[in-house]
Amino acid sequence: MKKKDLLKKTVEHIDIKAINAVEIIEAMMKMSFSARDLAQAAEIYDRMLKEKKCAVILTLAGSTSAAGCMQVYVDLVKNNMVDAIVATGASIVDMDFFEALGFKHYQGTPFVDDKLLRSLYIDRIYDTYISEDDLQHCDKTIKKIADTLEARPYSSREFIAEMGKYLVKNSKKKDSLVQAAYENHVPIFCPAFSDSSAGFGLVLHQVERPDNHMSIDSVKDFLELTNVKIKAGATGLLMIGGGVPKNFAQDTVVCAEIMGHNVPMHKYAIQITVADVRDGACSSSTLKEANSWGKVDSSCEQMVYAEATTVLPLLASYAYHKGSWKGRKKWELSKMFDGDQKTVQKKIKK
Repeated sequence: MKKKDLLKKTVEHIDIKAINAVEIIEAMMKMSFSARDLAQAAEIYDRMLKEKKCAVILTLAGSTSAAGCMQVYVDLVKNNMVDAIVATGASIVDMDFFEALGFKHYQGTPFVDDKLLRSLYIDRIYDTYISEDDLQHCDKTIKKIADTLEARPYSSREFIAEMGKYLVKNSKKKDSLVQAAYENHVPIFCPAFSDSSAGFGLVLHQVERPDNHMSIDSVKDFLELTNVKIKAGATGLLMIGGGVPKNFAQDTVVCAEIMGHNVPMHKYAIQITVADVRDGACSSSTLKEANSWGKVDSSCEQMVYAEATTVLPLLASYAYHKGSWKGRKKWELSKMFDGDQKTVQKKIKK
């Protein structure tokens, strides 16, 4: 078997604009179990979008982008349904930026000889394949971008904005989350940015420039995202998976308090996850538990225990076709970071 025999059938990303899920979600509201949980989550998301002074923070963990939900996230950004994003490096670099460079994810199977895949330089994400050769091209493109930048510490938001700027001229795919976020002034944060193809590219950059290189400052990430929370005030969380992105976004309330700012807990919170609480965590605290830490208001939260590719398109389609996003304020939160630190602080206070 050759590599081309396995990399045949590309993953096609679902288009929530073409599928109206309003009726099925409204019918699920009259059901029980996970169906009603999903319907309640969809209604909460719609409430976030209806509230005029509520900023929506999307958190992404896991491989939903590789599995066919990439266009969902792009549509949320383009239609003013998300105001800031916190994600794993893999979601942003290995999956989205990777496809923006013209590469693909392919439908495969978990029932395969992984030694064969390794010999063919094919990487497997459960039942999805990608070419390691293509992924290494992505690594080297990250290095190429880093090589053009001033030698100093950057937040991941700053570097991902540079990736978006690069795609404006070099993208081979029409829709990319990184480019759409850059063009719509939606900041993307990756607090564990190096845990991805970005890490390999940045290592190469620093190896070649041991005394004159850029770096990623995760503390600056935390400060900037906390400033987003301070600026926004009322916030809603739409969390796909858990882990670092979820906890990072939740912790901004506590960080703001430590900085001397009196900000409200996240007013709305939705988490779609397959994790549970048997290990005491649920891939970072349950939403009710987060209330004890002062992070999430438990009066308007919903856990949805489901694999995200099965329910996220329904939730997003419901919110899109309800149309509450059409009257929303356009936050354009990336603009608050334009200028020096004093200018940024003035924008936060306005």
